[in-house]
Amino acid sequence: MGEFIRQHQDLKVYKVAFAAAMTIFEVTKTFPKEEKYSLTDQIRRSSRSVCANIAEAWRKRRYEAAFVSKLSDSEAEAAETQTWLEFAHHCHYLSPEASADLIQTYDQILAMIVTLIRNASHWSTPATKSTKKP
Repeated sequence: MGEFIRQHQDLKVYKVAFAAAMTIFEVTKTFPKEEKYSLTDQIRRSSRSVCANIAEAWRKRRYEAAFVSKLSDSEAEAAETQTWLEFAHHCHYLSPEASADLIQTYDQILAMIVTLIRNASHWSTPATKSTKKP
């Protein structure tokens, strides 16, 4: 029997995105000071926004269109995060291995978000009904 999803923190995609955002927070501590209000701020914001939009989508799941819209926002933020990771790599702020690992993690996050979007009707249920993990 599968686990029940009662809150957004129970979703695997949220857990992976949150962990990735925390990794980004840690690695950006080593970025140059001149990047504090540009690259560092942007990559932290977009990585955190992935999680925030998943949380908002979960709370709006009673309305399929709203659920999909917030997941679409999360998908866009994940892609933006990948772009900032590319910049960090090309500016030599991240090692090739660290940037490749994080970009791959965001590929996984994107795949999970797309799966949620494609199966939105499964997740769009009244708040009183528990939802099983697929």
